[in-house]
Amino acid sequence: MEGPFKYIREGNGKVTRVIRMGTRKSQLARIQTDSVAEKLKELYPDLQLEIVAMSTIGDKILDTALSKIGEKSLFTKELENALERNEVDLVVHSLKDLPTSLPPGFTIGAVLQRENPHDAVVLHPKNAGLTLDGLPEKSVIGTSSLRRAAQLKKRFPQLEFENIRGNLNTRLRKLDEKDDYAAIILAAAGLKRMGWETRISQVLGPEDCMYAVGQGALAIEVRARDRDILEMVSILHHPDTVLRCIAERAFLKQLEGGCSVPVAVYTEMKNSVLYLTGAVYSLDGSDCLKETMQTNIELDNKVPESAEENVHVGITANNISQTALDAAERLGVVLAKILLSKGAKDILTTARQLNDAR
Repeated sequence: MEGPFKYIREGNGKVTRVIRMGTRKSQLARIQTDSVAEKLKELYPDLQLEIVAMSTIGDKILDTALSKIGEKSLFTKELENALERNEVDLVVHSLKDLPTSLPPGFTIGAVLQRENPHDAVVLHPKNAGLTLDGLPEKSVIGTSSLRRAAQLKKRFPQLEFENIRGNLNTRLRKLDEKDDYAAIILAAAGLKRMGWETRISQVLGPEDCMYAVGQGALAIEVRARDRDILEMVSILHHPDTVLRCIAERAFLKQLEGGCSVPVAVYTEMKNSVLYLTGAVYSLDGSDCLKETMQTNIELDNKVPESAEENVHVGITANNISQTALDAAERLGVVLAKILLSKGAKDILTTARQLNDAR
């Protein structure tokens, strides 16, 4: 029983393997990891789990806008290093933090059922009861996301948008204890998981603000060679969420977008048809390219011929129809190519340059 894994001997002499779960230290990350641990314990009652929390670059650099740090894997690198060194066996992430290309040797073994993927408005207590439309002119809205700012500047030109950083607790404290912001924009999913739903004044629909790729979904990253762990977590895959997120990630990857450019999506699965709306924006939202496409999703029993064949934008899903996965990925690629043919590259390059120059 030598090797990289950790084992414990129980009182009855039985030896059990311990599965070590890596997570960021923030309260939200811990809540998300605990929820995954609970699901695994329900499915595998004999499983021994240990949670290993660590800080990432994104947690440490709190005075700079994420889009300016210029690192694709801000919230994931340290966790992946631990995975590589066999210090943990799997890592729980917010899928939107994971780059569309993972380092060699890693794969996403499960994408769990998506929470509400939309963004939410959280108002300063003095503005209780209002919506963004009802706020006084020149009110300052805090958001750390170029995607949110670009869309909302276009939709609410009377408001002003400023950067706000920190984890959820920090941002809410900055909002409540100072008078700098009339409201802040946060992901509805995080607020709900933290039990702060009562703070949501307004959920922004796709006509106001489309969401980030993968927003609202949790992902479990594993070592691609650990077939047993891959099989163990794959039961947590939520097929609709997987297909929607593969289309979204393929769209982003084809555009070569990341944290430093405003790219937004909206997906829906209805009656075996997957709909994807994708858009790119200039930083001020004045330039926008937006298109919607759909594809039929057929859930047949076609299985992959090789392990490599079954990885779609970093996600391994052996228990979901290969035909369906291929169709979802193709949808994202084709939609991105349409936007690129209409000039998306120029919009994104300008946005990137302007952001770097700030």
